[in-house]
Amino acid sequence: MSRIGKIPVVLPPKVKMDVSGRKVSVEGPKGKLQLELPPRTRLTVENGKAQVHRDGDDAQAKALHGLGRALVWNMVKGVSDGFVKKLEIQGVGFKAAVQGKIVNLSLGFSHPIHYPIPDQIKVTVEENTKLTIEGPDKRLVGLVAAEIRGFYPPEPYKGKGVRYLGEHVQRKEGKTVQ
Repeated sequence: MSRIGKIPVVLPPKVKMDVSGRKVSVEGPKGKLQLELPPRTRLTVENGKAQVHRDGDDAQAKALHGLGRALVWNMVKGVSDGFVKKLEIQGVGFKAAVQGKIVNLSLGFSHPIHYPIPDQIKVTVEENTKLTIEGPDKRLVGLVAAEIRGFYPPEPYKGKGVRYLGEHVQRKEGKTVQ
């Protein structure tokens, strides 16, 4: 049996889960999420606990069993607590600002970058250089953070660019004249 898949997901008091076939919807204080379970898995909810079951004992069914449980756990955690990613911008004149549902980034290019914020995501900027990305969907929070970081990843020579908070960038020496 999958070690992750066999552990039931405990539902917090304010979280409500609806299951119809393989479609699962979870609603809580931070929002509402929907998911279609992986094939060969099914979900049952009893006494405030959600349990993922699998059809079959082959390797693929075991893998999908653990995947299904992890996806359900991420949904429950997202609608109850939410997920957060933090980015920091380093570089002279590099800054960020939020205007409505758009993040404006000045990253040293000849033009500003305008990034539209998805519906369930909240982005805040502190001190013009620290971005906080919050939301109930773990995949979407990570995707938004990775896309913003992708506009100017940290470079190894001067260390400037957009990086995750606490990310270590391996520095390199420049060329030396002989």
